Amino acid sequence: MKNAAAKQRLQGQTHKQIQIEAGDTNYSYSTIFGPLIDSTLTKVEVEDPYIRAGHQIHNFLRLSELLVRKAPSLKIISLYTSQDSNPESGRSQEAHLKEIQQSLQKQNIKLQYSFSGTLHDREIRFDNGWVIKIGRGLDYFQNVGRFSIGYSDFDLRPCHKTTIDIFHQQTMA
Repeated sequence: MKNAAAKQRLQGQTHKQIQIEAGDTNYSYSTIFGPLIDSTLTKVEVEDPYIRAGHQIHNFLRLSELLVRKAPSLKIISLYTSQDSNPESGRSQEAHLKEIQQSLQKQNIKLQYSFSGTLHDREIRFDNGWVIKIGRGLDYFQNVGRFSIGYSDFDLRPCHKTTIDIFHQQTMA
């Protein structure tokens, strides 16, 4: 088997928990999500109420880029988030998401997004059966200076303390 996630699934390992301590490194999206992404993945649902600020939207963009690279059959990304309560920030948030939407469209991937004021949980669901729950959502990286190691390579970026639970289910609801 090429894919470690598929090996684990076949060996009956359907739950994995990763404890990330403050300052830990080597937990980029590629490291966490990469083994779960395969050629059968066609739809991803991201539920994270905090894809609002610029750095949070960049985190979502980084995840989208990883999906474009590793999921050749991907057709739809659905984002469920909350809208910034500041009208100007809300307009900026929507403009950034529309830009990502247009960029993904050029890759033949449809980005659907919607806003809700009642979201709390942070969860990512892949239609190949993987579900990832991250205590801090996609925003688990610490801020580093623009010219510091870890600014571009997120495997080198220190993390905030969080817990990641990865489950495998037969189908996505």
